[in-house]
Amino acid sequence: QLQLVESGGGLVQAGGSLRLSCAASGRPFSGYTMAWFRQAPGKEREFVAALSRSGTSTYYANAVKGRFTISRDNAKNTVYLQMNSLKLEDTAVYYCAAAYRADPVTDRYAYFGWGQGTQVTVSS
Repeated sequence: QLQLVESGGGLVQAGGSLRLSCAASGRPFSGYTMAWFRQAPGKEREFVAALSRSGTSTYYANAVKGRFTISRDNAKNTVYLQMNSLKLEDTAVYYCAAAYRADPVTDRYAYFGWGQGTQVTVSS
């Protein structure tokens, strides 16, 4: 069973940067599409970014395009989310998840192995 553990969240001022990590264990990591989602208080969980199994294709929500970068290191069984130019509206709990196949990649119901999440708080 694939297990995912997120880390790297914290409190940061608007305009700052954070890098989130998601460590995978329990199953071969390279066979999954990996994604980050986020959930703000009182809101639905929303898609942030996804990365193909090979790492050659990336997908981003319009709200984060140009500011966030998703990457993976299959040798380390880890996926990352580099977040730059953070805004107040990026405040949320960030989750990573895996999918055998997600079409569209934004479909959260295609994903499994949700971790416990890591809190990102952006202050003014």
